[in-house]
Amino acid sequence: MNDYNKKWLYLILLSLVWGSSFILIKKALIGLTPVQLGGLRIVFASLILFLFGFRSIRTLSIKDWKWVTWAGLLSSFFPPFLFALAQTQIDSGVTSILNSVVPLLTTLVGVLLFGALITKRQVGGVFIGLAGTIALVVAGMDFNPNQNYWYSIFILLSALAYALNINIIKKHLNHLSPLAVTTASFSVAFLPALALVFYSGFFNEVQGNITMQSSLWYLLILAVVGTAIANIFFNKLIQLSSPVFAASVTYLIPLVAIFWGVLDGESLNAYELFGGVVILLGVWMVNRRKR
Repeated sequence: MNDYNKKWLYLILLSLVWGSSFILIKKALIGLTPVQLGGLRIVFASLILFLFGFRSIRTLSIKDWKWVTWAGLLSSFFPPFLFALAQTQIDSGVTSILNSVVPLLTTLVGVLLFGALITKRQVGGVFIGLAGTIALVVAGMDFNPNQNYWYSIFILLSALAYALNINIIKKHLNHLSPLAVTTASFSVAFLPALALVFYSGFFNEVQGNITMQSSLWYLLILAVVGTAIANIFFNKLIQLSSPVFAASVTYLIPLVAIFWGVLDGESLNAYELFGGVVILLGVWMVNRRKR
């Protein structure tokens, strides 16, 4: 299979896996706190990666570790906590739509910090996408007063962290294998996450707590498939394509996430859907190439 077909295969697989992650987070939060969920997600994913990829870390130079440390904090450490915290107040489907700003922020970060070039059409796409984000948040505040849409800030911070991570990997770590980058990134996040799990009181609470034990099964699937394996695939996708194409996985993620959310009883009003469509229109404009 050539690289062109491979990048589309990885894009579709990641869309299915990450699109399903939002409902897994929702189910895991029934028995776990955001700190416990985020910390355990990192710990379990790290253990899986260490098992298969620990030797690959030897390929990193001292200079590589500087950038891996940034990548690990931005993509492997902070987002699991921020997503879990956001979904204590916002439905999983809406969260996935807000996450669609990643390609827009990837473009902005690439231009402002990494010297990437941008066309007028892409500038327009960025502004349209950001306008859609604002519309989505405002609509949610008006029509879903039972949900605290100020928690959208945590999703936008995660999106910014992913945008920085994508550009760092593409520019500074593209010579390393996806397994090495992913394993090294999680090695940076592992010890702080483990410390937070201990601090959260998880090990004292889990014994005899049936709800917490049930939530762990959702968390295990999320950690192994939606975090460890998915991050290897994503780093491979970054190598095979451009940063903006890799970020375009957020095109399809909301479709999968909304499907699971509707099955679980969630609903979206017309204004929220409009905001989501505007975001995706902006993403499309940023990614569209001239013929």
